[in-house]
Amino acid sequence: MRRFNYDFILILVTVGILFLISLLCIGGMFYFKWAELQNVTPAIKMAFQEQMNSLLAPFLVALLLTLGLCIPKRLFSPRRLYAFIILLGLTGLGFALVWGWREALLWMLVISAALQAMVLILVVSGVRLKFLCEGYWNRLGSSLVHLGLVLFCLDFFLLGRWDLHLVIFWISAICIFIGMIVTFYAEGMMEWLRRRKGGQELTDRQ
Repeated sequence: MRRFNYDFILILVTVGILFLISLLCIGGMFYFKWAELQNVTPAIKMAFQEQMNSLLAPFLVALLLTLGLCIPKRLFSPRRLYAFIILLGLTGLGFALVWGWREALLWMLVISAALQAMVLILVVSGVRLKFLCEGYWNRLGSSLVHLGLVLFCLDFFLLGRWDLHLVIFWISAICIFIGMIVTFYAEGMMEWLRRRKGGQELTDRQ
């Protein structure tokens, strides 16, 4: 029961953070059009972008922390999970002191993306990991959505590099979209196909 509450609270916190990020992004787009910033000088546009990035940064850090708690628990026991989180935090702090907070967050996102990619590979191969949801398709969909969210956060650090930015953005969007479809509809579709196949075999026997 304790584990269920932990997972459920983590889900609610993650959804709340994503909702606030969505509001901030939508509000920024409406303000950009309302203030007609598309007609101003590039320097003002850059200043607006930097201001929006500063407003967004705390929410990205919070989302990174929730994902940092959610992703490794698929792979590690509770004791090793706490040790991993402490090690990851100390590593990020070391990076922040030497190279700055931006590089530290980027490093933590890369590690999170690698871990989630590993989770996805293990789920596809049929290895049973620790998930709140049951069933192969639910685990696969959850893995895809989590990978998409990590790549979505990583994409904010690559806005200045259009070659990588667009690739990472579309990969994250596709992962989230397919993950949602698989989570909500794949199991029902497989059940429908099994019933149809069973009905067809019964008809052939008759």
